[in-house]
Formats: sequence, C-alpha cells, structure tokens
Amino acid sequence: MKRIVAASRIVLLSLTLIAGCGLLPEQQDETAKWGPDKIYSEAKEALDGSNIQRAITLFEKLEARYPYGRYAQQAQLEIAYAHYKEGEPALAIAACDRFIKMHPTHQNVDYAYYLKGVVNFLQDDGLLSRLNRQDMTERDPKATRESFDAFKELVQRFPNSKYAPDSIERMNKLVNALALHEIHVARYYLNRSAPLAAVNRASDVLKNFPQTSAVEEALSIMMQGYDALGQPKLRDDARRVLEKNYPQSKYLTGTEEKKSFWRFF
Repeated sequence: MKRIVAASRIVLLSLTLIAGCGLLPEQQDETAKWGPDKIYSEAKEALDGSNIQRAITLFEKLEARYPYGRYAQQAQLEIAYAHYKEGEPALAIAACDRFIKMHPTHQNVDYAYYLKGVVNFLQDDGLLSRLNRQDMTERDPKATRESFDAFKELVQRFPNSKYAPDSIERMNKLVNALALHEIHVARYYLNRSAPLAAVNRASDVLKNFPQTSAVEEALSIMMQGYDALGQPKLRDDARRVLEKNYPQSKYLTGTEEKKSFWRFF
C-alpha cells in the first residue's frame, strides 16, 4: 500500500512539473520587434565583425520574415558571401545558384556569378604551383571548370559589370590550369607506355587551348607518342609545327624525345 502511495506521489509530481513547464516564460527573441532595416544592419555589423554564424542567422530571419522585400533579396546574397567567408564553399555555391535561379534579371545577379566563380577558383587556388608536387591525374578539375563557366557567363551576359575585368583575368589563369592538367595527364599516359592515349590528350590541348603555353609541350608529347606508335610521318609533322612556332624550344634538342618508351626499350 505504501509503495502505491509513493508511486502516485511521483506521478503527481511529474505531472505538476510538466504542467509547470508551460508556465515558464518563453525564450525572448531579440529581433521580435525589429524592422527589416534593423535586422539587416545588425546582420551586416555581425558579418563585418566576423561573427559569421550570427550574421547568417539574422539574414535568414530577415528573408523569412520579409520574403518579398528588397532586404530579402540582398540577404540571400549576403548569406552566400557569409558562407564563403566562413569557409563553407558548398553552401556558398548553393546560395549563389539559388539567387541566380530565383532572380535571373536582378541588378546584382552579376555578383552572384562572380562570387560563385571566386569560390570555385579558390578551391583550386595554387593549382599551377602544385603541378610538380601532386599527381594532377588524381585531381578532379571540376571546380576549375565550374569556376571558368561562372566567370564566362558573367562576362558574356554582363560585359560592362565591374566584376568583368577581374573575371577575365581569372579566366586566363583557369584556361592555363586546365591546359596544364591535360598535359600532365598526357605525360602520365606516355610514361606508362600508352602513347595513343597520350597523343589524343595532347591533341585535345591543341584543339581546346590553342592560345596557352601548354601547346609547346603538347607538340613534344605528340612527337614522342607518334614515335612510339611507329608513325614517323605524323611525328615529323608535329616536329615541323613545333619548329615553326617555337624555333628555340627545348623540346627540339632531342632530350625530350629520348624519354619515350619506344627509344628507351
């Protein structure tokens, strides 16, 4: 009987506590009485002060509370930048894509393209300097291509944008990076006794990146590849093109040709 009474008291106490929880004051939302300009200014202050998470939270509240105003659109861009600044490239790119899809004719959509390009660009930043320290055949150039595509879209759609000059400069670097990536892959095939694959990859450089510095080595790889394939006429054709366009090329000395597997074995 005593156990039943004790159990009843415990149940009653529990119910009392649960009921009491409903009487506790709710957590106060500091932004409850703020207008859109106040939320935006506080969010910008947090962003400028490197309090990124607070900034993101405030920008998200601003967009949710005032979804049809100009502040909401600006908040979407600010969220993209905040994720970029916080070192969250995937979230930054997703936010840029969302803004571009929702506001394709917005006056600041060029910035969304630019930011998307920059985020991808910085993911591959230092690409050229790492070519001799990393096997680039194991690296996916996806970010490089997406960065180039974003900058290209910006320059084509908004040639007078203030972001266009920097976008063009970055595009030139990206083209060289992509061309050198193809060269590295071609070398990889050549060094593993796959001359046909090497020649095809080097030919792609001539076709897709004719204005880059990688063309010189691409011609050299084609010479070596055709030599290994037993195609002297094609080898000599590649050499003539190399001599005409790069008469002082180091690849004409014969040193590079001796590296081919055909000659080595």
